Amino acid sequence: MDAGQGLSTSEVQSIRESLAAGRKPRVVFTASAGQIAGQVGQVIELTDPEVSDEFVVVRFGRDELPFSPADLAVAPKGVTRRVEPKPEPEPEPPAVTAPEFVLDTPRVPAQRQEEPKVEQTEKPPARRAVKAVKPKGPAGLTVTLAYADGEWTVAAQQGSKALAKPYVVKPAEALKMVALVDVPGVQEAVEQILGTERAEAEQQAEKLRAELAEIEARLAELREAR
Repeated sequence: MDAGQGLSTSEVQSIRESLAAGRKPRVVFTASAGQIAGQVGQVIELTDPEVSDEFVVVRFGRDELPFSPADLAVAPKGVTRRVEPKPEPEPEPPAVTAPEFVLDTPRVPAQRQEEPKVEQTEKPPARRAVKAVKPKGPAGLTVTLAYADGEWTVAAQQGSKALAKPYVVKPAEALKMVALVDVPGVQEAVEQILGTERAEAEQQAEKLRAELAEIEARLAELREAR
């Protein structure tokens, strides 16, 4: 079983689809996962990869820990969790004593030699520290004030969703909105645009008044010609 390579983008997408279908795909830990390399777990959730690189939540034994795609690989079919056999301590050979030749000495009974007790201590498996997964916050909100073709428009968008399509507002309302933005140069630019529009409107009004005066004078002449 080759557990040297991590999950590819297509494999992560395949796992996401399996989770959506209610399945919990098996994965095997790669060498970058540390002491648990070669072990098998089940993916139970995919969090937001933009929040943390370790967004693949794997159930391993009683733990549910987040890992990065580089720590995991797709487990081949039929592979189950591998448990390393614990080495049994080798029995110590019994002590062999050479026969003693005693001449005219009292026989002393041999003292009973107690076998040393060997206590086996199992080292608990190292647990990987669980990193807190930050909850994903709401999508950003963008409000846009725009000017084009003599009209001021306002639009609102949250993330990729359009909350309000561009709609026309009065110049006075646009000036109030800009007054809330304390950015040098922005309010001056808006006032310059409004000043240009005001001058053009006054010129057009003067032209219309002059045309209206000509029409009224022509109408007066026609009335006198009765």
